[in-house]
Amino acid sequence: SGLFPVCFLSASCLRVTGDGLQIQCYQCEGVNYDCSTPEFIVNCTVNVQDMCQKEVLVKPDGTHYRKSCASSSACLITSSGYQQFCTGRLNSVCISCCSTPLCNGVKKKRPVLSAAASSRRALLFLTPPMLLHL
Repeated sequence: SGLFPVCFLSASCLRVTGDGLQIQCYQCEGVNYDCSTPEFIVNCTVNVQDMCQKEVLVKPDGTHYRKSCASSSACLITSSGYQQFCTGRLNSVCISCCSTPLCNGVKKKRPVLSAAASSRRALLFLTPPMLLHL
């Protein structure tokens, strides 16, 4: 069975095998280090591990990160069970699940648009196409 990548706009890919889709996730454990670098990328088990999981625990000695591949059922049950403990304060436990390649990496901050840029963008979407050529 051949292997070929299905790539998206990012550098990450899903691999399609003869058996199904294979997602890539970060897999590591670290303290005060988010371990979202290429050496921590793993190929998850085809048709079993269809999500990436990220655990963030805030302890007295620092922030502990645990990242791995996961099955959707196990990850979603675990993350919902710990939701009440995800406070961001000492002894906080946050578990999240996601289903796109390398989604358990560092969250990228979105650039803040100025009010003028936001208004122009909104105007473009609200303006009928024929008025744009005036």
